Amino acid sequence: MEGAELTRRGLLVGIGAAGGAGAMYAAMGALGLAPDEQVKTFTPPRPGDFSLQGRGAAKVVILGAGVTGLTAAYELGKAGYDCTLLEARAKAGGRNLTLRGGDRLTELNGPAQEVKLGEGLYFNAGPARIAQWMVTLDYCRELGVPIETFVNRNAQAYIHTNGQSVRQRTARADMYGYVAELLAKATDSGALDRKLTAEDRDRLLTFLRRFGDLGPELDYEGSPRRGFFDYPGLDEGSPFPPPGSLAQVLAAGTGRAITNDFGHDQASPMFQVVGGTDTIVTRLVEAIGADRITTGAKVTGITDLPDGVEVTWDGGRIKADYCIATLPPHLLAKIPHNLGADVTAALRLPTPMSTGKIGLEYDRRWWELEDRIYGGVSETDLDIARIWYPSYGYHGERGVLVGYYNHGPDAELYGALTPDDRRRRALTQGKKIHGEKYRTGVLSSISVAWERQEHIQGGWASWPAFDSSFTLLQRPSGRVYFAGDWLTRLTAWMAGAMESARGVVTELHKRVLQSS
Repeated sequence: MEGAELTRRGLLVGIGAAGGAGAMYAAMGALGLAPDEQVKTFTPPRPGDFSLQGRGAAKVVILGAGVTGLTAAYELGKAGYDCTLLEARAKAGGRNLTLRGGDRLTELNGPAQEVKLGEGLYFNAGPARIAQWMVTLDYCRELGVPIETFVNRNAQAYIHTNGQSVRQRTARADMYGYVAELLAKATDSGALDRKLTAEDRDRLLTFLRRFGDLGPELDYEGSPRRGFFDYPGLDEGSPFPPPGSLAQVLAAGTGRAITNDFGHDQASPMFQVVGGTDTIVTRLVEAIGADRITTGAKVTGITDLPDGVEVTWDGGRIKADYCIATLPPHLLAKIPHNLGADVTAALRLPTPMSTGKIGLEYDRRWWELEDRIYGGVSETDLDIARIWYPSYGYHGERGVLVGYYNHGPDAELYGALTPDDRRRRALTQGKKIHGEKYRTGVLSSISVAWERQEHIQGGWASWPAFDSSFTLLQRPSGRVYFAGDWLTRLTAWMAGAMESARGVVTELHKRVLQSS
């Protein structure tokens, strides 16, 4: 209007009407009325290996402040986006949960647990180990999160099957020895001549003799690799007696336990975060800005609009240009939305996995003192599945070991018990491996049944098949994007959550830049 004075407010309203909230937010940033990054004072201690190219100007609401949501907000914030995170639980982190003395753990339809671990001790109720090729380590480097070695494979730990416990070195020596004997004798007798040249045959036999520690006649009759009652010192020591027969070794069923670290995700060395995995969450929250996270916000509706997304939660409503939904799929499917029946059907397909863990604090580290076990995992065919020995605090006065880490029906069995009954059952089972000392000197315990954790209800979610429903949710539905470890081939790993977040923010950023 001729002669009318143009105010800043009027200018912003006009820009918003013409270009939407993203354009208005960018203008506010140019006028110094809104931050152009999430935390202006934050500088990563280490350079990152990933960044969005170019500056974006849009408002994004992120549903869930677990590792996926935090990673998405962190990366978008570095590129200039205005992010708001809505988290139904009392604090950020989701399944990345580390418990320490003074914490309180509640669960659905069960009593709350007061954590009484001693000073300096902790229990990773969620993720604990990181493979060295995973993107998780890149974020640890970028955010200045200290790491240390996680002992995943330990020859001194046990394998317990069919009521018998043997050291892992013993089980490996016997299985490798007998397999090597069979193949070596087949090779020596000419059974593989069609497959091998004479030179190949000699090389294979040389390898098998060493691999199985075979004798001159290609027989496996035991080996010092099996271990000792008393290890060599001033004398030759007292080695274990010769092994049982091949039939006995096969009947022991140790094959799964001695090969579980052969895969790319379990191979040594692995790493853990010093002081607890939740340090990753703490550093991400610091970088993003805690004021951008609304906790206790259970989402009640998602509406995709032509010019944005509207999200409602208990006690609030927000409209943004885009939405990234990182909630567990089985919970996300229950939230009213207008994204279509095909989206709901796809979200219902992944199956939540019951998963459980218990931390047992002892007044002395008997596994080091008496069993000479420093870190590592004992594998069992019991309902506790495995026992983890701590990879930190060596030679300390106290220690916390993981008395069970199970999933599926075994986890459901323990999850249905009270915390006290979980401890009693876990101690009774662990005694079968370590003897009566396993049930003495227990100072405290804390257990988690992830299917009974409110707003999560499962350790992870698994797809029956990576089919069209999987790929459907990897694409946006209007202005709503989906992300989480359940949308990658790294289900249940923090790396999956981070990879998914990177993929989504990359696609969202491209869209914003193309529309600007």
